[in-house]
Amino acid sequence: MADHTPAGPVELGADMDYAEHEQTYNMFLHLVKYGALVCAALLIVMAAHFFAGFGFFSSIILFVLVCAAGVALLR
Repeated sequence: MADHTPAGPVELGADMDYAEHEQTYNMFLHLVKYGALVCAALLIVMAAHFFAGFGFFSSIILFVLVCAAGVALLR
């Protein structure tokens, strides 16, 4: 059978830049959070436009209002 124990020093790689890692992770979380908000607002506006008979401009106004309310709630 083959022996899989390392014979020399184990390569650990470079040290991690934890500040950069946390900054990237926080940016990813913000992207996911606000991306989900935009998707939910778009679904609400599409339902209002197709099922409630909202016009194009009133749907745009509703989209802006839902996004603004969502941003205020997510902060």
